[in-house]
Amino acid sequence: MGSIIMGVVYIVAGVLHFVIPRFYLRIMPPFIPAHQQMVALSGVAEIVLGIAMFFPVTRSWAAWGIILLLIAVFPANIYMAYADKFQHLSPLVRWGRLPLQFLLIWWAYQYTR
Repeated sequence: MGSIIMGVVYIVAGVLHFVIPRFYLRIMPPFIPAHQQMVALSGVAEIVLGIAMFFPVTRSWAAWGIILLLIAVFPANIYMAYADKFQHLSPLVRWGRLPLQFLLIWWAYQYTR
């Protein structure tokens, strides 16, 4: 059941990349190129990996893909934590995303076997 929940979480997150791309574009660090393409690519990756979590035959590689994706997007979470343009947000929102990434990686790791 947890893998289904995880799949739904990533599908919803991936769809949001296309519904509210402005949010994702704002948290892209300046040193990352092609912001729009990266937001779209990460959205597609989340949708595909989320769907793959539904099936036992693809679950393990999907979990590894989610772990790699979470590592790849970590710079955006760091940027959101310290960039001046996000200082109006609660520190819990800005800094809370960082340990949440580790929790999400741990959760995905549970399905790599």
